[in-house]
Formats: sequence, C-alpha cells, structure tokens
Amino acid sequence: MAIPIKILLVEDETNFGAVMKNYLEISDFEVMLCVNGKEGLKAFTNNNFDICILDVMMPEMDGFTLAKEIKLLNADIPIIFLTAKTLKEDIIQGYRLGADDYITKPFDSELLIYKIKAILARNNGNSTSKNNHIFSIGKFSFDSNLRILSLNNEEQKLSPKEAELLKLLTENMNQILPREMALKSIWGDDNFYTTRSMDVYITKLRKYLKADPDLSIENIHGSGFRLLLVNIN
Repeated sequence: MAIPIKILLVEDETNFGAVMKNYLEISDFEVMLCVNGKEGLKAFTNNNFDICILDVMMPEMDGFTLAKEIKLLNADIPIIFLTAKTLKEDIIQGYRLGADDYITKPFDSELLIYKIKAILARNNGNSTSKNNHIFSIGKFSFDSNLRILSLNNEEQKLSPKEAELLKLLTENMNQILPREMALKSIWGDDNFYTTRSMDVYITKLRKYLKADPDLSIENIHGSGFRLLLVNIN
C-alpha cells in the first residue's frame, strides 16, 4: 500500500478550509488543517509533510511570514500560496520566498490537485541525473546553471529565460507544464505580453532541440506545453 502524501493546509476561512481538506482527502492525500500561521508553524515543527498549502492573509501570522519560517526549517519543502489578492507585487513576493505556485481564489479544485502532483513529481527528481542542474534530454545534455545545451561536442548557450523554461519543461518531462505556472515562475505575470514572449521562447527551444527527432515540445491547447521524449530505452 502506497504511503499517502502528507499536506499541511493553513487556511483561516473555516468553511473553505474544511471543504478543501475534504476534497484533498477524497483525492487520497493526508491533510492537517490549521486555521492560522502560528498553528501552522507549530504543526510543521512537530510533523513531517510533503507539501504546504498556505493562505496569504491570516491572523496571528500571515502566509509569507509562515513560509519564511518553514523554509528555515526545511528549505526544500514545496509551498503553494492561496490568496484572494491579484497584485503583481504579492505574486512576485511569493515566488521570491521560494513558492512553487501561487493560486488566486476562486480556483478549480481539480487544477489544484494537478498542480500538487506536478510539483511533487518535479521535486522528487524526475531528471535522469543526480545533479539537480545537469539533465539528460534525449541525446542532449543540459547544464541549467551554465545555461549550456550540448549535443555531440557542440554547445548552444541559452539565454536566462530560455534556460529557465527548458529546465521547467525537463523537470516535467512527458507531463504537461501549465502555462500559468511557467509564466508566473519565470516572468512573474501571465498577461498577454508575457504569454507572447513565452511563445517566442518555445519556438527557439524547438529549433535547438530539432537535432533529436525523438524530442518535441507539444502545445497542449488550453493547458500549456509538454516536452515529449519517445523511444525511451
């Protein structure tokens, strides 16, 4: 029997928190619900969790402060922020604190489940290398720190955004990378202009990867992109 994923959910809206907890448990997650930041920090200190879902606006201790404290205890724990605020500054602050995603209320509960699974899969090391900045992508080798994509002793230097986008795609190999997640993670916003910018970078990455016929970047309509590798040996 598989060990259930343990989620720390910190949400001060009692009814909303209870509904979320029930939905996550129906989806086979194990959930501990806390109603403010101080309770959340105590729970995190005394228990082991796989991921945290934190409301931003809370009494006692807000979600951003709680995230800072949690990261001091475990720098690698994935964090999703929940908020009713849509200010760009707040979203950027969340990502600067190390958030893996930032979801604005109201949201689709099924989307939340997908995001949780995608984040956990990424953090559990879907790359084929023990070094978290060295990736094998089909016939290519990709060093995300140096931003170098290599094939047969030929190197392509990527721009910072090209490298960040390729890293996200690689970490989600053969899975859908949600457009919103990529935009907010790399550009800090998901407006029309950043969306068009990302489309340009996707086109550039396709050009770089075309030397390996087993690799392709698919556009999943209405969802995002998928780096697909076929003929895996």
